[in-house]
Amino acid sequence: MINTSFALTYLYLLIYILLSSGVILYNKWVLSPKYFNFPFPITLTMVHMGFSGLVAFFLVRVFKVVSPVKMTFRIYATSVIPISAFFASSLWFGNTAYLHISVAFIQMLKALMPVATFLMAVVCGTDKLRCDVFLNMLLVSVGVVISSYGEIHFNIVGTLYQVTGIFAEALRLVLTQVLLQKKGLTLNPITSLYYIAPCSFVFLFIPWSMLEQPQMDISRIQFNFWIFFSNAICALALNFSIFLVIGRTGAVTIRVAGVLKDWILIALSTVIFPESTITGLNIIGYAVALLGVVMYNYLKVKDVRASQPGTPERIPDRAAKIQDWKLEKKSSDLYVPDDNDSKNGGNSGAR
Repeated sequence: MINTSFALTYLYLLIYILLSSGVILYNKWVLSPKYFNFPFPITLTMVHMGFSGLVAFFLVRVFKVVSPVKMTFRIYATSVIPISAFFASSLWFGNTAYLHISVAFIQMLKALMPVATFLMAVVCGTDKLRCDVFLNMLLVSVGVVISSYGEIHFNIVGTLYQVTGIFAEALRLVLTQVLLQKKGLTLNPITSLYYIAPCSFVFLFIPWSMLEQPQMDISRIQFNFWIFFSNAICALALNFSIFLVIGRTGAVTIRVAGVLKDWILIALSTVIFPESTITGLNIIGYAVALLGVVMYNYLKVKDVRASQPGTPERIPDRAAKIQDWKLEKKSSDLYVPDDNDSKNGGNSGAR
């Protein structure tokens, strides 16, 4: 007889992998001039933010699914606003990269996320520069360089957009830990959307009005309601699936699922988008980068377990997810669990 809890865990993992892959491929299809031809990444991101913020408002204020946290004006001004600014930037740059480079190459570049997060943590003083971690980061960087060298359709503009988006997201993660978690604020997916999505929408409105709105008036792009509505629902569903996965699995399981998802996504992208060509050098470079990522994840989990002797394995696993959850460049990626999640059972008011 199959264990129900075991089956649910892997069902949630499967849902996460499918939704994560689906949202990325969907965004690429919508933005690419070769397919749906809506080359306005800021507009697409604003649709996600507006829809997510609206849904969160109804869940918090109307249906009262969760209660809002104790948010003062000072905390909002000094924490939520800068976090929202970097979050909006990461989405803007990351989605813009879809216009210039392939999904497969974007996934390979995302192997730099641990490197960016580690560097930002060292700069902000939340982590220390260690020789073993530095060597892992160097290995990841070398792998990404090899993969980039082997990219047939290498585009410097798209690569710069993606790398900039990665570092903006890394800084957002570190700021979340420094500005919110150390003040005792724990945001679950719904409250994250409730506070951060509207603010991100405002930040995106500024570059949108200068860069995309004039072009949309000239090109007279038709806005297909059902395409963008379904796209926004998928992004929102992905955010909730991440929360479900975090609540039922350990850090190691999540990271293995993330690596599996990346390989599946790279393979799917070459089938769905024939212009995406993978070379042997791409694969070798990405494999080297993943080796560094796996070693880095192992060190982080080992450090957390060593700092909490005598506690059950499940608790440090959940605490290890603080900043090492490998986030994608989607408007759904708002939730970052912290140590309080471990102490509170990971629910943070959500049911």
